[in-house]
Amino acid sequence: MTLLEPIVPATILPQRVLLLENSRAYVRAVAQAIEHKLELPVATASSLAEARALLDRHDDWFLALTGLVLADGHRDDVVNCLLGRGLSTVVVTGVYDEGLRQRLLRRRVIDFVLKDNPGSLDYIVWLVKRLDRNRRISALVVDDSASARAHTASLLQTYGYRVVQAGDGAAALRVIERDSTIRLAMVDDAMPGMHGVELTRRLRALRPRDRVAVIGVSGRDDSDLVARFLKSGANDFLRKPYSREEFFCRVSQNVDQLELIGSLQDLATRDFLTGLPNRRHFLEQAERMVPRMREAGRPLAAAILDVDHFKRINDGWGHEAGDHALRAVAAELSTHARPGDLVARFGGEEFCLLVPDLADGPLLDYFEALRRRIEDLDVPSPNGFLRMTASIGVRTAGANDDLHRLLADADRRLYLAKAGGRNRVVAAG
Repeated sequence: MTLLEPIVPATILPQRVLLLENSRAYVRAVAQAIEHKLELPVATASSLAEARALLDRHDDWFLALTGLVLADGHRDDVVNCLLGRGLSTVVVTGVYDEGLRQRLLRRRVIDFVLKDNPGSLDYIVWLVKRLDRNRRISALVVDDSASARAHTASLLQTYGYRVVQAGDGAAALRVIERDSTIRLAMVDDAMPGMHGVELTRRLRALRPRDRVAVIGVSGRDDSDLVARFLKSGANDFLRKPYSREEFFCRVSQNVDQLELIGSLQDLATRDFLTGLPNRRHFLEQAERMVPRMREAGRPLAAAILDVDHFKRINDGWGHEAGDHALRAVAAELSTHARPGDLVARFGGEEFCLLVPDLADGPLLDYFEALRRRIEDLDVPSPNGFLRMTASIGVRTAGANDDLHRLLADADRRLYLAKAGGRNRVVAAG
């Protein structure tokens, strides 16, 4: 059964980082790096008294980075103050003490970082970034042992993940099917009914490697088990018992890899300037959508939208203003589009749409409303507010139309809209 539902994230997550350290030079370097690279607000304190005052003044704390040498507080007082307020805490110190490190990690301090190590500043920035992003990710823990499941879930929650638990493979598959926010699955092997390897294989049929990272887990000393997990679709494997730090590094490495793949996919499928899907991605999706809609007998329309006199905008207002104008049009298209619509920037000042399940009057109303949204835009620029209009050509799919014919006819009607005076929709010959 599912034991925990994913926590619904707040609309605005706490952002403020507390940096508690008596070295002004180090505070300045860390604060500047976090604010510049991550755009998170940093509040600094050089004493425990200052830190308490800051904590009392604000309630939107996300994380604390703290040293252990302060004039007005023993290191245990510092840690007790931060953990006692439920604040996620990373210790940053210049002295390595293995006993102290182990004791603090047992107290759910997130990490113990030596600040004098080469690369420690880069590591701290990465760590803060990782912990910030974790709050938007759900992780699934699958294990028939309640104690093992709770331990893994607790570790993931310490690092900020929203956690869902399942006690067997069948429950895990149900959770995966209904929760699209899950990006990580920790799968134990030895479970009744469906072993972890089989669950991994079935999970892969629901979510590919670029959507969910699967980490197999087992306490068995079986040299073949790792290979079976990996060949069934797992991204990685952890053998019990594992240390907290190994757990965090493995999990973070796999989630980082997912995000890297997502970034590369965005580069391949999204227009850099506007953030809309690009021409290539649109055509790939549309090639599948057009025959599917035709076979189902559902109405489908293609449209090409062109910003009127765009060359005049670039020549008269400058190319930066032209970029602002294109981004503004793209934002209106994204806002206006319904969930099932396909929208893309085709190139230059031209955009393309595929709109299903609208015909005749409602279809014309849809595009007239879009035209008016663009006409009503006031785009700020250094020289004042820029106004613009757009022309739209629309073609409704017939029984034998393919994508090429749809787009070609929409383009001809765009030409008619331009020839007819611009700032208009032409949806018929």
